[in-house]
Amino acid sequence: MNQDKQNVRAWRRIKRRPCRQIYVGSVPIGGDAPIAVQSMTNTPTANVKDTIKQIQDLEVAGADIVRVSCPDEASTEALRKIVPAVSVPLIADIHFHYKHAIEAAAAGAACLRINPGNIGNKARVREVIQAARDYNCSIRIGVNAGSLEKHLLEKYKGPCPQAMVDSALAHVAILQEHDFHNYKISVKASDVFLTVEAYRQLAQAVDCPLHIGITEAGSLRSGTVKSSIGLGLLLWEGIGDTLRVSLSSDPVDEVTIGFELLKSLGLRHRGVTIISCPSCARQGFDVIETVQILEKRLAHITEPVTLSIIGCVVNGPGEARETDLGFTGGGRGAGMVYIAGAADHKMSNEDMIEHLVGLVENKAAELRAQNNRGEHAAN
Repeated sequence: MNQDKQNVRAWRRIKRRPCRQIYVGSVPIGGDAPIAVQSMTNTPTANVKDTIKQIQDLEVAGADIVRVSCPDEASTEALRKIVPAVSVPLIADIHFHYKHAIEAAAAGAACLRINPGNIGNKARVREVIQAARDYNCSIRIGVNAGSLEKHLLEKYKGPCPQAMVDSALAHVAILQEHDFHNYKISVKASDVFLTVEAYRQLAQAVDCPLHIGITEAGSLRSGTVKSSIGLGLLLWEGIGDTLRVSLSSDPVDEVTIGFELLKSLGLRHRGVTIISCPSCARQGFDVIETVQILEKRLAHITEPVTLSIIGCVVNGPGEARETDLGFTGGGRGAGMVYIAGAADHKMSNEDMIEHLVGLVENKAAELRAQNNRGEHAAN
């Protein structure tokens, strides 16, 4: 992209909230690190084989971090086999039984997620802190509107942003009292307005990384819409260092949609971004079917490539100017292929999909080679 385009697009850049950086295993969170995308397994953690398979599927989808539930000793013991079998760092999700946090840390968890509303008293939290320190784990303080402490619910007459922030800050005070600073915080609710306002207040009160999400967001469709609104608002304001799109769906969908959300805001670029029209009577080919096929055929690409698929010449040339590759429908069963924003050659509708797949794969290989050369030069 030339300098003029960079200057024109400067207004699009989101200024992220400055915060200190921590690590979840080998993954940096906060500071200048990319916003991490995570999901959570839904297999019984004690079922080692199925859990490993699901984590590996999430790795392929691009997950930076994966959370696993540890409700019992069998689950924490299973971590001893799961951790060495996967590449991403694992967060152990702990509720009620603080001893399972200690067991998970010893078994290789990279982070311990504890909920102030149900983890127990300060003495128990102190033991969890010591285990995190002993085994080099980070901690996520996970406040949830559905499980706030009783005294806060009584004080505020129910869940509200201030109650959630108070809960988080009380737990932060315990960590800091013990000189433990390797933590991040989340304040989630199923209500978009409640969640967004709680994060806004929290972002002003702490300097640690924030994990963002709309909890219990719903099904694939409704949960995606709800999460996009809530997370989009927060990310637009620069709030969020790691995220999960919580869906009643395949965990892989959470990762895929998480990356799509970040890509749409220019915060991360992974895989092919297809810009396509909704189609109308002017279309020179079946746009909807073509995009569906291309999404499947190009799912293996991890390099950031942009591809415009536009049905006619009304907006096609303009959209193609902004993408790496493009195809605009024309007449007589053919359309125009664009490369680097310029019209390059015509292609029949019949051969267009295979041709575009080849062009995208070549572009991805070119980007991969450039990246490898850059890494080699840096070393």
